[in-house]
Amino acid sequence: MLEKFVPVVARVLLALVFAVSGFGKIWGIDGTAAQMASHGIPLPNVLVYGVVLLELGGGLALMFGLFTRPLALIFALYLLTLALVFHNYWAMPEAQQHAQQTAFLEHLSMLGGMLYVFAFGAGAWSLDALIGLERPRSAVAVARA
Repeated sequence: MLEKFVPVVARVLLALVFAVSGFGKIWGIDGTAAQMASHGIPLPNVLVYGVVLLELGGGLALMFGLFTRPLALIFALYLLTLALVFHNYWAMPEAQQHAQQTAFLEHLSMLGGMLYVFAFGAGAWSLDALIGLERPRSAVAVARA
């Protein structure tokens, strides 16, 4: 029972930050695009919609365990990009370094969680398992293989 329940909780907790952030970005498109532009992101007025789609749509899909492995890999790459572009604490004034280093490490921690989801899948209680996109397996079963 625990092996079925824990992946659901983990997926929801990992995805929650993206779903909430993506929902918030809907109401702040211009501000998000301006922040992207200030960090040198090309075409921020276009890419901001992709960010909202990824964070809100991808976050919700991850919560429900739909297309879990590819989404986890996409989120891992997204988190690495965010960490390197928006939280490059080593290139910031000393007064900002601690807060940015913390944000950088938080992104790396979430990246680690996404890699774990990518490696082990959504779990038994997921839409992926329900519709047959993957056969659920536990970390224990993979270790024995």
